[in-house]
Amino acid sequence: MPKLAAFPKAFMQALCKDGSMKLSEWIELAVKLDIEGLEWYAGFLEMADDRNWGGFRQQVESHGKTIPMMCCSPDFTHPDKGFRQNEIEKEKFWIDMTHALGGSYCRVLSGQKRPELSIEQGIDLAAECIEACLPYAEARGVTLIIENHYKDDFWEYPEFAQKMDIFSRLVDKIHHPYFGVNYDPSNTYLAGEDPIELLKKVSGRVVTMHASDRYLKEGTIEDLRKEEGGAQGYAKRLSHGEIGKGLNDYDAIFTELKRVGFDNWISIEDGVDGMDQLERSVAFLRKKISQYWP
Repeated sequence: MPKLAAFPKAFMQALCKDGSMKLSEWIELAVKLDIEGLEWYAGFLEMADDRNWGGFRQQVESHGKTIPMMCCSPDFTHPDKGFRQNEIEKEKFWIDMTHALGGSYCRVLSGQKRPELSIEQGIDLAAECIEACLPYAEARGVTLIIENHYKDDFWEYPEFAQKMDIFSRLVDKIHHPYFGVNYDPSNTYLAGEDPIELLKKVSGRVVTMHASDRYLKEGTIEDLRKEEGGAQGYAKRLSHGEIGKGLNDYDAIFTELKRVGFDNWISIEDGVDGMDQLERSVAFLRKKISQYWP
């Protein structure tokens, strides 16, 4: 049966920028949820000092929970080789962080969709950098998971492999036992595409999932497609919402994941309107998991 983790979507500014919330505070909130794990983020301010890592792992595990997944954002599509090598070294540091926390999954991305970059160049650069990290990850028992992503908070351009055709080509280019997909259905809407269509393209490679939901604040999906293809900044029409209340069809998602034998971590990216909302999202997913994995 899939296991649930939670990600502090509502507290990223406090944990990563202004320090107004401590990680120990987030841990104490999260462990009260009906979940098995906490997804971590490499950019938490307190993670800059590796002397803190063991203490956070101990705090989480003292509650019977684990830290299975690491969220980070390497940028592998820069034209400068030295820049890319530095990103590889950063990814290796995050792999070490994942391993020290007891985790098994560390995110990779393609990189930014720079205007001068051709599709072939971008795929080749991203694949080359990911493959350079794989032996390091394997030696530490960490699987690299590539997400169909929209845009890191601190990037100028959207994700190079945002569109499903490019994403699936990149995934198809890399075959390694310690490489797989972290599927995020909501990000597909940000690409103006169908999340079920993407899932069916890559479902055999999915090893983890981000669960969230989006709703349209105004207009239609067709309006979104017209406006958001490759645009800088975030989609104005879409907003995060409670899981089960938005655009995602979790029956279709779980039907396909069950079909391919998925049985792993689902991390919840929700709670932007408070912990009560996050609790309702956990309850929704628990019910759906018990329905599809009885």
